[in-house]
Amino acid sequence: MVAITEDEIRRLAGFKGEEAPVTSCYLNVDGATHVRHQDVVRELDRVLRIARARLDGDPSVASDLERIEAHVRGGFDRSRTRGLAMFSCTAHGYWRIVELPVPVHSQVVVNHTPSVRQLEVVVDQHERFGLLLVDRQRVRMLVFELGELVESSGAFDELPRGDDDDHSYTKDHARDHVAARVQRHLRSAAALAFEVFQAQGFERLILSTPEDLAGEVESALHPYLRGRVVARCTIPLSASDDEVRRAALEVEADVERAKEAEAVALLRAGVGAGTGAVAGLEATLLALVERRVETLLVSSGYVEAGWRCGACGWIGKLGRSCPVCDKEMSQVEDVVEEAVEEALTQSCRVEICEGNADLDVLGRIGALVRY
Repeated sequence: MVAITEDEIRRLAGFKGEEAPVTSCYLNVDGATHVRHQDVVRELDRVLRIARARLDGDPSVASDLERIEAHVRGGFDRSRTRGLAMFSCTAHGYWRIVELPVPVHSQVVVNHTPSVRQLEVVVDQHERFGLLLVDRQRVRMLVFELGELVESSGAFDELPRGDDDDHSYTKDHARDHVAARVQRHLRSAAALAFEVFQAQGFERLILSTPEDLAGEVESALHPYLRGRVVARCTIPLSASDDEVRRAALEVEADVERAKEAEAVALLRAGVGAGTGAVAGLEATLLALVERRVETLLVSSGYVEAGWRCGACGWIGKLGRSCPVCDKEMSQVEDVVEEAVEEALTQSCRVEICEGNADLDVLGRIGALVRY
């Protein structure tokens, strides 16, 4: 399974259906909730029934829905796939499938561009991260991508027993010898982590060590890795890969919430100072139109109707005449999705925030701006 990347999401967001709309279908195929293939087909029928009821006679969209239905009914490998994202525009010969190892919310969206908001949520909340587990004798280095284990390496350095046959091995000598062996082991652990980083690459590093070793382990890391350390925890090295995965994902979720909270704090401070930030739908959409946005922040699940100008690209909450070029605009069901897509095409950073009350108070959407 090839992981979706931020660059790929930007390419998707950049596709425009000039002759016909683009149909985006997200389908939850998680085996935990949809055990049999028939359960997946039933979920597909549900979202397609809703989409067809709203179909406005566009033959390209009708063909898109048929293609999506044929793909799912035809079967696919569900061993690692928990979510499907399918994008189709028959009029342009456009067809893209993204298989995801995490569940998604089932929905069909018909718009002038692919609906990429759910993909952005997946990538934003599941960055590639490394997990280094170290004790005095063992080391495990794991890399996770979209919640899946993609690399696992380990080593064991047995410590000396501290005695010998003629009992000439003093306790002080043994203690010093063990301490030296532990230091070599920690350096080896740090070297293994850097080797994996060079081979696999990851954005964040989580350290799992006994508290009395944490400082020494971090000091032994290459500077590139020390700068990526985002959390410490204490996962037993004897834990199974699945147990490690669950524990690591909990830590990752905490790190993600902290990152979102930090961004929202900057937004709140900027809005309070009257500079460097805007909040609320209208102000944020205007900043995007004026290309002033550095980071867009959106509350997860926020949906609002609005308007889009096909001539100049203006997006806003109110219509029908475009305030820039005076052309008649098209109403869109979710102008927040338009904002996310516009931010991605402008290479802005996008933060989809889960359950952040401070952002909700500010209007559920805001932006850190350049001026």
